[in-house]
Amino acid sequence: MRLIAIMARLRDPESGCPWDVKQCFATIAPYTIEEAYEVADAIERGDMDDLKDELGDLLLQVVFHARMAEEAGHFAFADVARSISEKLIRRHPHVFEGTGGDAKATLNAKATLNAKATWDAIKAEERKAKAVRRGTADAAAAESATRDLFDGIGAGLPALLRSLKLQDRAARVGFDWPTVAPVLDKVDEELAELRAEVAAAPGPETDKRRFEEFGDLMFVVVNLGRRLDIDPEAALRSANTKFVRRMGEVVKGAAEEGRKLEDMRLDEMGVYWDRAKAIEREQGGK
Repeated sequence: MRLIAIMARLRDPESGCPWDVKQCFATIAPYTIEEAYEVADAIERGDMDDLKDELGDLLLQVVFHARMAEEAGHFAFADVARSISEKLIRRHPHVFEGTGGDAKATLNAKATLNAKATWDAIKAEERKAKAVRRGTADAAAAESATRDLFDGIGAGLPALLRSLKLQDRAARVGFDWPTVAPVLDKVDEELAELRAEVAAAPGPETDKRRFEEFGDLMFVVVNLGRRLDIDPEAALRSANTKFVRRMGEVVKGAAEEGRKLEDMRLDEMGVYWDRAKAIEREQGGK
């Protein structure tokens, strides 16, 4: 694979790129997260040319990490590819049943109907086995251990995404509200608690409580999105895009008046914000 050879050349201590050579897992990790978001953005915009480029950038991150691991004697890119191949086969017995992963894969229609449940069950077994390998718990206790329950949900994930995954994992063992109604009630409750802290006398302790209550409110809003089958990350990304679009109309309006935004009152800017909303309604937006 040419890309692997290029990365090896870039990381060569004698003739490689100084920037690439001095990088480590920790310094590259933020770029990996950023590139994943760039992929999501290209998909949301429906830009296939951009998606092709962004997928290449994301693949580069995988190759970069694999190269550094190979240099340290841990594993190589081929091991990464082999590991995910084996995992996909293991988690899809309804597709690769009795084939050992060769080209004779057969489809089990009945198992396909329960593919998600099968996937989750196999992942649970994998987490149990991982806990045993780590020596953190024996096979009987591993399944109920907190570490096992949330295994695989990395602390380095974006907070919204991690919150969604944590709550989804807890829901699988029954820790969840039965309907959307109590979730909405909880949103109201958390908002009321935040309002109380906002109204409280300022000070270090108040600041701390406001911080915590704000976090609690965001956490339960994520839960609400999960119950409504709304991806909170995607929803917020859409809201960000909408905000930028509407602010663009405000900037345009200020330019039409020959004024700077800094010199305009909020209600004056609001006129152009409302114009942006009206334009969206005419175009069938929201």
